[in-house]
Amino acid sequence: MAALLWPGRSGRLPRVVRGCGAAAVLAGAALAGAAAARLGRELTPVVDPLPGARLQTGGVFAISRHPVYTGLLIASAGWTAWRGRREPLVAAMVLSAVLHVKAVLEERRLTARFGAEYRAYAARTPRLLGRRPR
Repeated sequence: MAALLWPGRSGRLPRVVRGCGAAAVLAGAALAGAAAARLGRELTPVVDPLPGARLQTGGVFAISRHPVYTGLLIASAGWTAWRGRREPLVAAMVLSAVLHVKAVLEERRLTARFGAEYRAYAARTPRLLGRRPR
């Protein structure tokens, strides 16, 4: 995440691109923040759910199984567009790969912990955003 803040002058991109990038930063931060708020004390940086944690399926978790990750990815893509430099793009790509691996591992742990309840949730809710899984 820190690599997204790579120093240097911003590239010269059209204002509309930079504006869309700024909007994406705000939207991604709002999504990640809403998800973090919903999790409350159950928010953890590790892939294992905390003991006693409940499966979250409402609010922003009804549109994404990983709304914190989704928000971070949207914000990092927006930041990359806003900056208009290659270095933040590389950092965003690495972040995307890391969060993908983390999501897969987390889903395995959630399936082990919540079983059929998690499988049903995963069947109706996309991993990030978009269409429902098949």
